[in-house]
Amino acid sequence: MNFQWYPGHMTKAKRQMQEDIKLIDLVVEIVDARIPHSSRNPDIDELGKNKYRLILMNKADLADKKTTDKWCSYFKNKGYFVVALDARSKNGMKSITDIIMEACKEKIERDLKRGIKNRPVRAMVVGIPNVGKSTFINSYAGKACAKTGNKPGVTKGKQWIRLNKNVELLDTPGILWPKFEDQMVGLRLALIGSIKDEILNTDELAVELIKFLLQAYPGVLAERYELEEVEDPIQVLMGIAKSRNCLSKGNELDYSKAAILLIDDFRSGKLGKLSLELPPEA
Repeated sequence: MNFQWYPGHMTKAKRQMQEDIKLIDLVVEIVDARIPHSSRNPDIDELGKNKYRLILMNKADLADKKTTDKWCSYFKNKGYFVVALDARSKNGMKSITDIIMEACKEKIERDLKRGIKNRPVRAMVVGIPNVGKSTFINSYAGKACAKTGNKPGVTKGKQWIRLNKNVELLDTPGILWPKFEDQMVGLRLALIGSIKDEILNTDELAVELIKFLLQAYPGVLAERYELEEVEDPIQVLMGIAKSRNCLSKGNELDYSKAAILLIDDFRSGKLGKLSLELPPEA
């Protein structure tokens, strides 16, 4: 499968971010805890150089905790502040402000020496589509101040959000980079829903997911769909279609229905807490 998706509004959004970065102190980058590397936009490192950095590993409730812990250590070793969280839950949101203040401690102390008091930290929230950026902002702010949606491309323009006397957030549209050098990155992004399903071959996507799960999480599919343990991904997809009664009009097995069902079960966590990639050191 070949993955490409770069709508025109993303080029405009990137240009806007290059302007806005001059106004901010801290870049808060939201990634999907199931694919922390593949859900990072490499452009952000260039855009955010010389800024304080915080990585929020969202959807940690859907990811394999042991793998998430390894990713947290990996990013901390690279010099980032890191938090694993589930943005849909309010748990841990209060600690985010403390971490932002800790990340920007030098800047706050500098301001105080210059006699500048009570100037809020300005943080830009960035992230590729569908990693839960707007959901995080709404949970953090305690009100629905950013539009949310379970499909990519809901946030179209920037908006400043005053959270409290200490922090202001700049929300930005989710942007992908123009070209995936590594097609595995595109595959993982497609699996978590960051690329519009309408332009994907969901049958092929499901087969790739089955291949990965058979190797990394043996037994997960057999248990969920009451299947015999088999190694052939096509047979597994057939088994899911039978198990879940996915039929077309002529009572034939409908593999496309089974493929969509499998991908939905993965995205919603019904297959269990699963991560699709490990940090390089692991």
